[in-house]
Amino acid sequence: MALRLLTIAAAGLAPALAALALAIAAPAQPSADEVMAKAHLAMFYPGEDLRARVTMRLISRNGGERVRELTMTRRDLRDGGEQRYFIYFHRPPDVRDMTFLVWKYPGRDDDRWLYVPALKLVRRIAANDKRSSFAGSDFSYEDVSGREPEEDAHKLVREERVGERAAYVIESVPKDPASVDFSRKLSWIDTATWLPLKEEYYDRRGELSRVFTAEELKEVQGFWTVVKRVVKNVQTGHRTEAVLDGVRYDQKLAPDLFGERALRAPPAQLVR
Repeated sequence: MALRLLTIAAAGLAPALAALALAIAAPAQPSADEVMAKAHLAMFYPGEDLRARVTMRLISRNGGERVRELTMTRRDLRDGGEQRYFIYFHRPPDVRDMTFLVWKYPGRDDDRWLYVPALKLVRRIAANDKRSSFAGSDFSYEDVSGREPEEDAHKLVREERVGERAAYVIESVPKDPASVDFSRKLSWIDTATWLPLKEEYYDRRGELSRVFTAEELKEVQGFWTVVKRVVKNVQTGHRTEAVLDGVRYDQKLAPDLFGERALRAPPAQLVR
Protein backbone atom coordinates (compact mmCIF):
# COMPACT_ATOMS: atom_id res chain seq x y z
CA MET A 1 0.00 0.00 0.00
CA ALA A 2 2.76 2.42 0.96
CA LEU A 3 4.62 1.62 -2.25
CA ARG A 4 1.49 2.32 -4.28
CA LEU A 5 1.02 5.69 -2.60
CA LEU A 6 4.62 6.63 -3.31
CA THR A 7 4.16 5.64 -6.96
CA ILE A 8 1.04 7.79 -7.27
CA ALA A 9 2.78 10.75 -5.58
CA ALA A 10 5.77 10.45 -7.89
CA ALA A 11 3.49 10.34 -10.93
CA GLY A 12 1.74 13.48 -9.74
CA LEU A 13 5.03 15.30 -9.29
CA ALA A 14 6.37 14.31 -12.71
CA PRO A 15 4.85 17.24 -14.68
CA ALA A 16 6.04 19.76 -12.11
CA LEU A 17 9.54 18.27 -12.09
CA ALA A 18 9.63 18.31 -15.90
CA ALA A 19 8.59 21.96 -15.98
CA LEU A 20 11.23 22.79 -13.38
CA ALA A 21 13.91 21.03 -15.43
CA LEU A 22 12.92 23.00 -18.54
CA ALA A 23 12.99 26.26 -16.60
CA ILE A 24 16.48 25.49 -15.30
CA ALA A 25 17.72 24.51 -18.77
CA ALA A 26 16.26 27.57 -20.52
CA PRO A 27 18.52 30.64 -20.51
CA ALA A 28 17.26 33.50 -18.38
CA GLN A 29 15.74 36.37 -20.34
CA PRO A 30 18.00 39.42 -20.15
CA SER A 31 16.71 42.63 -18.62
CA ALA A 32 15.96 45.65 -20.80
CA ASP A 33 19.07 47.40 -19.46
CA GLU A 34 21.22 44.39 -20.36
CA VAL A 35 19.78 44.23 -23.88
CA MET A 36 20.44 47.92 -24.56
CA ALA A 37 23.95 47.76 -23.08
CA LYS A 38 24.81 44.82 -25.35
CA ALA A 39 23.23 46.56 -28.35
CA HIS A 40 25.32 49.67 -27.71
CA LEU A 41 28.54 47.64 -27.61
CA ALA A 42 27.60 45.64 -30.72
CA MET A 43 26.75 48.76 -32.74
CA PHE A 44 29.44 51.20 -31.63
CA TYR A 45 32.33 49.18 -30.14
CA PRO A 46 33.20 46.20 -32.39
CA GLY A 47 36.98 45.82 -32.64
CA GLU A 48 39.49 48.27 -31.21
CA ASP A 49 39.13 50.55 -34.22
CA LEU A 50 37.22 50.86 -37.49
CA ARG A 51 37.69 52.37 -40.93
CA ALA A 52 35.02 52.38 -43.66
CA ARG A 53 34.03 54.27 -46.79
CA VAL A 54 30.47 55.52 -46.43
CA THR A 55 28.08 56.59 -49.16
CA MET A 56 25.10 58.60 -47.94
CA ARG A 57 22.16 59.17 -50.25
CA LEU A 58 19.85 61.98 -49.18
CA ILE A 59 16.48 61.43 -50.87
CA SER A 60 13.63 63.92 -50.78
CA ARG A 61 9.92 63.12 -50.75
CA ASN A 62 9.69 63.73 -54.53
CA GLY A 63 12.70 61.53 -55.30
CA GLY A 64 15.38 64.20 -55.61
CA GLU A 65 18.74 62.78 -54.56
CA ARG A 66 22.01 64.15 -53.21
CA VAL A 67 25.05 61.96 -52.54
CA ARG A 68 27.78 62.37 -49.94
CA GLU A 69 30.88 60.16 -49.81
CA LEU A 70 33.04 60.09 -46.71
CA THR A 71 35.58 58.05 -44.79
CA MET A 72 34.71 57.26 -41.19
CA THR A 73 37.32 56.11 -38.69
CA ARG A 74 36.92 55.22 -35.03
CA ARG A 75 39.34 54.40 -32.23
CA ASP A 76 38.34 53.05 -28.82
CA LEU A 77 40.40 54.10 -25.83
CA ARG A 78 38.55 51.56 -23.69
CA ASP A 79 35.89 49.02 -24.61
CA GLY A 80 32.59 50.60 -23.72
CA GLY A 81 34.40 53.79 -22.70
CA GLU A 82 36.04 56.80 -24.34
CA GLN A 83 36.24 56.87 -28.13
CA ARG A 84 37.54 59.04 -30.95
CA TYR A 85 35.67 59.47 -34.25
CA PHE A 86 36.91 61.20 -37.39
CA ILE A 87 34.94 61.76 -40.59
CA TYR A 88 36.39 63.12 -43.83
CA PHE A 89 34.14 64.17 -46.73
CA HIS A 90 35.28 63.29 -50.27
CA ARG A 91 32.34 64.60 -52.29
CA PRO A 92 30.38 66.47 -53.52
CA PRO A 93 32.77 69.36 -54.24
CA ASP A 94 30.98 71.79 -51.93
CA VAL A 95 31.81 69.62 -48.89
CA ARG A 96 35.11 68.09 -50.03
CA ASP A 97 37.77 68.29 -47.27
CA MET A 98 35.13 69.01 -44.63
CA THR A 99 36.00 67.10 -41.46
CA PHE A 100 34.19 66.13 -38.28
CA LEU A 101 35.86 65.05 -35.03
CA VAL A 102 34.26 63.55 -31.92
CA TRP A 103 35.84 62.85 -28.55
CA LYS A 104 33.29 60.68 -26.83
CA TYR A 105 33.08 60.57 -23.04
CA PRO A 106 30.54 58.23 -21.43
CA GLY A 107 28.82 59.95 -18.54
CA ARG A 108 29.29 63.51 -19.77
CA ASP A 109 28.93 65.65 -22.88
CA ASP A 110 31.08 64.72 -25.85
CA ASP A 111 33.41 67.17 -27.59
CA ARG A 112 32.54 67.68 -31.27
CA TRP A 113 34.21 69.85 -33.89
CA LEU A 114 33.38 70.55 -37.53
CA TYR A 115 35.87 72.04 -39.99
CA VAL A 116 34.36 73.94 -42.95
CA PRO A 117 37.13 74.44 -45.55
CA ALA A 118 35.20 77.03 -47.59
CA LEU A 119 35.26 79.29 -44.53
CA LYS A 120 38.54 77.96 -43.14
CA LEU A 121 36.63 77.70 -39.91
CA VAL A 122 36.64 75.14 -37.10
CA ARG A 123 33.28 75.19 -35.36
CA ARG A 124 32.67 73.51 -32.04
CA ILE A 125 29.33 71.70 -31.91
CA ALA A 126 27.56 72.66 -28.70
CA ALA A 127 26.09 69.91 -26.54
CA ASN A 128 22.57 71.20 -27.19
CA ASP A 129 23.17 70.85 -30.96
CA LYS A 130 23.84 67.11 -30.81
CA ARG A 131 20.33 66.37 -32.10
CA SER A 132 20.82 68.66 -35.12
CA SER A 133 21.11 67.28 -38.66
CA PHE A 134 24.49 65.81 -39.59
CA ALA A 135 25.62 67.21 -42.97
CA GLY A 136 22.05 67.81 -44.11
CA SER A 137 21.07 64.16 -43.60
CA ASP A 138 18.36 62.59 -41.47
CA PHE A 139 21.05 61.39 -39.06
CA SER A 140 21.83 63.65 -36.11
CA TYR A 141 25.30 64.34 -34.74
CA GLU A 142 24.43 62.07 -31.81
CA ASP A 143 23.39 59.25 -34.16
CA VAL A 144 26.92 59.11 -35.58
CA SER A 145 28.64 58.13 -32.33
CA GLY A 146 25.65 56.78 -30.41
CA ARG A 147 23.55 57.71 -27.41
CA GLU A 148 24.56 56.30 -24.04
CA PRO A 149 22.09 53.66 -22.80
CA GLU A 150 22.26 55.13 -19.29
CA GLU A 151 20.60 58.32 -20.54
CA ASP A 152 17.28 56.51 -20.91
CA ALA A 153 15.01 54.29 -18.82
CA HIS A 154 14.37 51.00 -20.62
CA LYS A 155 11.52 48.49 -20.54
CA LEU A 156 11.25 45.13 -22.31
CA VAL A 157 7.91 45.29 -24.13
CA ARG A 158 7.80 41.99 -26.00
CA GLU A 159 9.65 39.63 -28.30
CA GLU A 160 8.84 39.37 -32.00
CA ARG A 161 10.42 38.66 -35.35
CA VAL A 162 11.83 41.18 -37.80
CA GLY A 163 11.90 39.24 -41.04
CA GLU A 164 13.73 36.01 -40.20
CA ARG A 165 15.38 37.38 -37.05
CA ALA A 166 14.10 37.16 -33.49
CA ALA A 167 14.20 40.45 -31.64
CA TYR A 168 13.65 42.00 -28.23
CA VAL A 169 11.44 45.09 -28.42
CA ILE A 170 12.64 47.71 -25.94
CA GLU A 171 10.93 50.99 -25.04
CA SER A 172 13.35 53.74 -23.99
CA VAL A 173 12.28 57.00 -22.33
CA PRO A 174 14.78 59.87 -21.84
CA LYS A 175 15.65 60.58 -18.22
CA ASP A 176 16.18 64.25 -19.13
CA PRO A 177 13.36 65.01 -21.60
CA ALA A 178 14.35 68.66 -21.99
CA SER A 179 17.72 67.68 -23.49
CA VAL A 180 16.31 65.76 -26.46
CA ASP A 181 13.70 66.12 -29.20
CA PHE A 182 11.98 62.77 -28.66
CA SER A 183 9.65 61.48 -25.97
CA ARG A 184 10.36 57.78 -26.38
CA LYS A 185 12.03 55.25 -28.65
CA LEU A 186 11.22 51.66 -29.59
CA SER A 187 14.15 49.42 -30.53
CA TRP A 188 14.07 45.95 -32.10
CA ILE A 189 17.32 44.29 -30.97
CA ASP A 190 18.48 41.12 -32.73
CA THR A 191 18.71 38.31 -30.15
CA ALA A 192 21.64 36.72 -32.04
CA THR A 193 23.90 39.67 -32.96
CA TRP A 194 22.54 42.31 -30.51
CA LEU A 195 22.41 44.81 -33.37
CA PRO A 196 19.42 47.16 -33.68
CA LEU A 197 17.28 45.93 -36.58
CA LYS A 198 14.79 48.76 -36.32
CA GLU A 199 14.28 51.90 -34.22
CA GLU A 200 11.29 54.21 -33.98
CA TYR A 201 11.55 57.69 -32.48
CA TYR A 202 8.45 59.53 -31.26
CA ASP A 203 8.40 63.32 -30.90
CA ARG A 204 7.31 65.27 -27.84
CA ARG A 205 3.68 65.07 -28.97
CA GLY A 206 3.95 61.28 -29.07
CA GLU A 207 3.83 61.09 -32.86
CA LEU A 208 6.21 58.92 -34.88
CA SER A 209 9.02 61.08 -36.27
CA ARG A 210 11.95 58.96 -37.49
CA VAL A 211 12.40 55.28 -38.32
CA PHE A 212 15.79 53.55 -38.59
CA THR A 213 16.11 50.17 -40.33
CA ALA A 214 19.12 47.90 -40.73
CA GLU A 215 18.73 46.87 -44.37
CA GLU A 216 21.83 44.65 -44.54
CA LEU A 217 23.98 42.91 -41.94
CA LYS A 218 27.35 41.37 -42.75
CA GLU A 219 29.97 39.56 -40.70
CA VAL A 220 33.35 41.30 -41.05
CA GLN A 221 36.42 39.86 -39.30
CA GLY A 222 34.12 38.09 -36.86
CA PHE A 223 32.05 41.20 -36.07
CA TRP A 224 28.47 41.49 -37.26
CA THR A 225 28.09 44.90 -38.87
CA VAL A 226 25.21 46.97 -40.22
CA VAL A 227 26.52 47.76 -43.71
CA LYS A 228 23.32 49.42 -44.95
CA ARG A 229 21.20 51.57 -42.70
CA VAL A 230 18.24 53.74 -43.66
CA VAL A 231 16.62 56.49 -41.63
CA LYS A 232 13.36 58.07 -42.71
CA ASN A 233 11.74 61.20 -41.37
CA VAL A 234 8.12 60.08 -41.65
CA GLN A 235 6.85 63.61 -41.03
CA THR A 236 8.69 65.17 -43.99
CA GLY A 237 9.07 62.14 -46.24
CA HIS A 238 12.84 62.69 -46.49
CA ARG A 239 15.16 59.73 -45.98
CA THR A 240 18.89 58.97 -45.86
CA GLU A 241 20.53 55.72 -46.91
CA ALA A 242 24.02 54.99 -45.55
CA VAL A 243 26.07 52.18 -47.13
CA LEU A 244 29.43 51.07 -45.71
CA ASP A 245 32.10 49.64 -48.02
CA GLY A 246 35.61 48.39 -47.30
CA VAL A 247 34.90 47.94 -43.60
CA ARG A 248 38.05 47.03 -41.69
CA TYR A 249 38.53 46.51 -37.97
CA ASP A 250 41.65 46.46 -35.78
CA GLN A 251 43.88 48.52 -38.08
CA LYS A 252 46.02 49.66 -35.12
CA LEU A 253 45.11 53.32 -35.58
CA ALA A 254 47.02 55.43 -33.07
CA PRO A 255 44.80 57.49 -30.73
CA ASP A 256 46.96 60.59 -31.25
CA LEU A 257 45.85 60.70 -34.91
CA PHE A 258 42.51 61.97 -33.65
CA GLY A 259 43.69 65.38 -32.44
CA GLU A 260 42.25 68.80 -33.26
CA ARG A 261 45.01 69.49 -35.79
CA ALA A 262 43.64 66.62 -37.89
CA LEU A 263 40.60 68.76 -38.69
CA ARG A 264 42.60 71.07 -40.98
CA ALA A 265 45.33 68.60 -42.01
CA PRO A 266 43.96 65.05 -41.69
CA PRO A 267 46.54 62.21 -41.66
CA ALA A 268 46.44 59.83 -44.63
CA GLN A 269 45.27 56.97 -42.38
CA LEU A 270 42.05 58.87 -41.70
CA VAL A 271 41.06 59.81 -45.25
CA ARG A 272 41.86 56.92 -47.59
